[in-house]
Amino acid sequence: MLIVVTEAVPPRLRGRLAVWLLEVRAGVYLGNVSRRVREMLWEHCEALMEDGNIVMAWQTNTESGFDFQTLGKNRRMPIDHDGLRLVEFFPVDGENLP
Repeated sequence: MLIVVTEAVPPRLRGRLAVWLLEVRAGVYLGNVSRRVREMLWEHCEALMEDGNIVMAWQTNTESGFDFQTLGKNRRMPIDHDGLRLVEFFPVDGENLP
């Protein structure tokens, strides 16, 4: 299972994701694709996202049962804590956003 959530991305990227995944809500895509297709979709996200932000999550054989990656500015950033992927929140003012 693959989940992609987008915010403020251009229509051409949303259209590209909709070719491979089902858009169940505005900017929320679901699908069951191979690792190769997932990586190809991520490359498209990197190339076409402009000023938006994206999170991609997928099922995997880890302690938590899933993995995820993010792209773009967002208050929530993934961190690794003793092998677990967690989410760190930056302050509301956004001054420390990467």
